[in-house]
Amino acid sequence: MFTGIITDIGTVTAAAQRADLRVTIATGYDTSGIALGASIACSGVCLTVVDKGPGSFAVDVSGETLRHSAAAQWTAGAKLNLERALKVGDELGGHIVTGHVDAVGRVVGLDAEGGSTRLTIAAPAAVAPFIAAKGSVALSGVSLTVNAVGAGADGGVRFDLNIIPHTWEWTTFGGLAVGDEVNIEIDVLARYLGRMREVAGV
Repeated sequence: MFTGIITDIGTVTAAAQRADLRVTIATGYDTSGIALGASIACSGVCLTVVDKGPGSFAVDVSGETLRHSAAAQWTAGAKLNLERALKVGDELGGHIVTGHVDAVGRVVGLDAEGGSTRLTIAAPAAVAPFIAAKGSVALSGVSLTVNAVGAGADGGVRFDLNIIPHTWEWTTFGGLAVGDEVNIEIDVLARYLGRMREVAGV
């Protein structure tokens, strides 16, 4: 479990195909305090630490994860938003984030607005019912509030978010360009409400 508050930006230093893809990530975390088997959210994907060394850790990325997350983040040189798992008693500064990606969206707009940046994302129809103005969403692991929602192509959705300078600087968002992919995790409450309505047939 995570909160969507990023505490480090990691860099993929190696990606080697084994039974799964073994990805090594350089980090500013003190890895002596990270246990093997610990969970770390990597740009919104909850992964298990399977190896570590000074200044780096390794994770195995399954085929399922590769199919449902932004492909470019698993290549050498890619920057990743990192967050260690929430501990009981920690401050819940963002919202409840599980590290399970619901869809991959695409950046379709980056516009200056005051000192901030208005980020516009196009997302597929599968998540359209779960994106609401003033609701929470995690983009590449970052907890954000949706500003506005509109219809997208093929039943999809377009939504805007305001990225303040601090978030722009302390996450991978500072390197975003139009056309880039981002991992989307809908709010966990919206996910369960959607399933309840599906089962109830309403």
